Formats: sequence, structure tokens, C-alpha cells
Amino acid sequence: MKKVENARVKIIPLGGLELIGMNITAIEYEDSIVVIDCGLSFPEDDMLGIDLVIPDVTYLKNNLDKVKGIVITHGHEDHIGALPYILKDVNVPIYSTKLTIALIENKLKEHNMLKTTKRKIVKHGQSINLGAFRVEFIKTNHSIADASALAIYSPAGIIVHTGDFKVDYTPVFGDAIDLQRFAEIGKKGVLALMCDSTNAERPGFTMSERTVGRTFDNLFAEHKDSRIIIATFASNVDRVQQIINSAYKYGRKVVVEGRSMVNIISTAAELGYLSIPDNTLIDIDQMKNYTNEQMVLITTGSQGESMAALSRMAANIHKKVTIMPGDTIIFSSNPIPGNEKAVSKVINELSAMGANVIFQDAHVSGHACQEEIKLIYSLVKPKYAIPVHGEFRHLKAQAMLADGLGIEKDHIFILKTGDVLELAQDHGYVVGSVPTGSILVDGLGVGDVGNVVLHDRQHLAEDGIIIVVMTLDKGARQVVAGPEIVSRGFVYVKESEDLIDGARDVVSDALYSCLDKGITDWMKMKMVIKDALSCYVWKRTKRRPMILPIIMETEW
Repeated sequence: MKKVENARVKIIPLGGLELIGMNITAIEYEDSIVVIDCGLSFPEDDMLGIDLVIPDVTYLKNNLDKVKGIVITHGHEDHIGALPYILKDVNVPIYSTKLTIALIENKLKEHNMLKTTKRKIVKHGQSINLGAFRVEFIKTNHSIADASALAIYSPAGIIVHTGDFKVDYTPVFGDAIDLQRFAEIGKKGVLALMCDSTNAERPGFTMSERTVGRTFDNLFAEHKDSRIIIATFASNVDRVQQIINSAYKYGRKVVVEGRSMVNIISTAAELGYLSIPDNTLIDIDQMKNYTNEQMVLITTGSQGESMAALSRMAANIHKKVTIMPGDTIIFSSNPIPGNEKAVSKVINELSAMGANVIFQDAHVSGHACQEEIKLIYSLVKPKYAIPVHGEFRHLKAQAMLADGLGIEKDHIFILKTGDVLELAQDHGYVVGSVPTGSILVDGLGVGDVGNVVLHDRQHLAEDGIIIVVMTLDKGARQVVAGPEIVSRGFVYVKESEDLIDGARDVVSDALYSCLDKGITDWMKMKMVIKDALSCYVWKRTKRRPMILPIIMETEW
């Protein structure tokens, strides 16, 4: 693609910065926008009842005629999970590698969107033309097969986006990362590098995925006489492959448990990304036909998710698996930041049941450490550095690495979600921002729960609710019935009759005071009742429950 003199390209992160997850970035040149990834994040502790969090793509909706397609780097939830929601408003073609597209199709099937969504499989080394851009897919390694980096050729220069990556010279499946291609692109001259920051604080190199296979072999040899249950990420197909290899080597049968695990493994096996020896995989109902030392269970729940299979086993509510003393349970993952408490709880519950829990040395990261990040910078030689994928401390750590490699300080950009970074050969600066944010998904509702509803849920969770019900005769302005007081999550009524009686008197006084003053506006009456009752409850209990006055009217 020819460079255009004084051409300016815009990089607009719509999510994925200053947090882990919800990765989505728009690259814009004149009338063309290419979107990189479309992920979700999981709710924080204070997001009560929320299932998923997806990015606000108002900017893409407002510029729909410019959006040429969505290119996906790999098949993890934080990169593909929001697609079924975003495609309803931004229905453009999706481009990615074979396994990634297959995992996206599973999602689209669930949402009944297969027929309405265009998708195209791209091989590593291939390029696609999208408006003013040409996008090349480059082979990388990660904790899921078919991961890609992207070289985005624009009239202003080449932008390299690493996606999530590590440098693995001995991957379990397929080839090592295509470092040669990174070097070739680096020789052409690269305008900007957008590099994964997740492990930017960790010195050294990330260990090869293959090292986990040796660990499994040792653990299987060590625990020959017990049933082995291994919890890992459903999407880590290479990890599953190594567990199956060890199980086959030691003559064990394998059961796969957990919906997401079953879905991904069947898709990967179908497409040839997973090799399962005959008669190794059995259905969970066939477990009873084998002794404990003949069994391996691969399960979801390595992050302590309350509804995942391992958590249900730990709580003794799994329908088909009961944890027994002597079981060996291996956590083949590290807790994602924020999940430590949940993981610890599950480990404690399993240990209390008599299981032997192993949670060290059975995992390696899928992200590059400092030396690998430096290697990519040295090969690509970018003019501008834009750390992506991570919390602020991760982005800052990578910025310091780039500075140490000689990139000018004012050529390193730690962006915030929504920033519009304009790059040209002779300058780079943030020129503004676009609307961004988080949209909360609760059941089938998308975006109908906002801060007000969350605040109410928090209020209810912390202090409970008092409902005051009364009936008025509108014409005579008299109280016909009530006030009745119902409370939930505030105090146990039977043991607090004195408090409730006092509350009833306070409400009656406030109500009659309104009627005596000729106040007929119900909103005003409710405010007076609410204030009076709130004041009374605070004096008596030092609590502030939600107070909900309900006035019904009757006409005689």
C-alpha cells in the first residue's frame, strides 16, 4: 500500500485499557474504520446480579457507513465475547483464523445470528483489504491455538498489533511465532506498535506451554492410586491436549465436564486442533464403570466461578461427581486479579472434603514477559509505542521498557479508553475523545441496568427495605386503611415489634399532618412520610434502609 504524504491515521481504543478484558479498538483513516477485537469483561463485585460487561460502541454506530469489518486476533472471551451483542447494531463482516471463527460461530448459533453475520476464515500470512486498509495476519503463540498478530497497512504507515501473545519456540500444536515476518515488516518501517502489556511487569521469558506437559507426567506418576481432577481454562486447548496425552500414557480414561469445556473441546477436535486417542474420552455417565485410579476429569472452575463444575463439586451440589477423600485436584491456572478469594474458597472446601489440592507449578502464562516484549520491539522498530491490554500499571511497565529501548518519551502513548490518537510520520498526539463506557448485561436485558439500578441493588443489599402501605379516601381526605409496614432484609419483624409499632405511629403522624395542612399532592405526601420514617429509623437503629411508601386510593 502506497504511503500518502501528510496522511493521518487515528487509533481509538473503545475498551481494554486500564482493565483486563473488553478489548476493542478502532483504527480510522478518512472514510474507513477497521475494528480490532470485540471482547467482554466480567462483572466486578459491586455489580450485583450483572452477568457480563460489554463496551459502548456509540462511536461505531454513529459512523456505521465507515466500518468495513471486525478483525479478531484470537478466540478468548475478552476478545470475542461481545460480538453477538455488538453485531446487532454494527452488522459488519468478521475476519479471523479457523478455530477463532468456529468459536465465534458457536456464540452466533446461541443468539440465532449465524444467517445474518458474514464471516471469513483467514490463514496466517494472508491479507485482506478493508477500505483504505490492508490487514495481514501473522502467526503468534498464546494459550489458545490460532492466535494472530495484525499488520495494518494504512496510507500513513504500518501499525502492528500483537494481540495477546508469547514467544513459544516449542508450542504443543502448530508452528512457533513467526518472528521472521515481524523482522521483515520492521525493515519496511513501522509507524506504531500496539503490544500486549499483561506480563510487562515480569522479568525474563514466559515458559513454553510444553513444560506443563512434563509437570503433568510427574503428577500422574506421583498420584497413581487416586482419581485426578484438573481444572483449567476451557479455551486452553493445548493444555487439554497435554492432559489427554498424560492420561493415555498412564492408562486413564478422560471425562470432560463443564458446558464451555465440552463446547470448545468438541469444536477443536472436529477441526483437528486436538488429537484424542481412541477409547480415551468417555461420557460422565460411564464413570461408574471404572475405578478411581483409572479416571481423569478435566473441568471448568479454575477461577472459582460459583456456577462452574468444580465449584459445584466443592459445594457438594454437583449431580454426577462427588469429591472423595484421597482425590487429587490440580488447579492448572493462576487466579485472574480479583478472583483470588473465590479460588481460595474452593480450595478450602475441597481440602475440607479430604482432597489433595495442588495449585502450584501446573500452569504457565499465555502472555509475553519483559524479554519477549523487548524482542518484538527490537524486530519491529516502531516509531511510536502504544501499550495495550492491561491495567494502568501494566501499560506503564511496558512504556518504561520502550523508553529503555530508546524510543523517544513523547513517542510513547499510555492511552485511556475513548482517546483519539492521531498519528502521522511527523507527529503523534491525542486530538480528542469519543463516548465510551460499559454496558451491563443482566439476563436478556442489555443496557437496561445502569448506575441508578446498581445503586438501588447495593442499597437493598446493605440495609434492606421498608414498604409502607396505606389507603386514602380521596374525596373525604381520610385514611381508610393502614398504614401497614412490611420490611425485608432490615430487621426480623417478630423480634422488633416495638420498633415497627413506633414506625407505624411516625407514619400516621406524618400522614395526618399532611391531611391537616391540606396537602393532596401524593408525591409530596410520600416525601414527608419517607423523611419522617427515615429520621426515626436512623435514630433507633443507625441504619438507612430503602423506604418505599405506597398510597392507594378509594372512592366511596
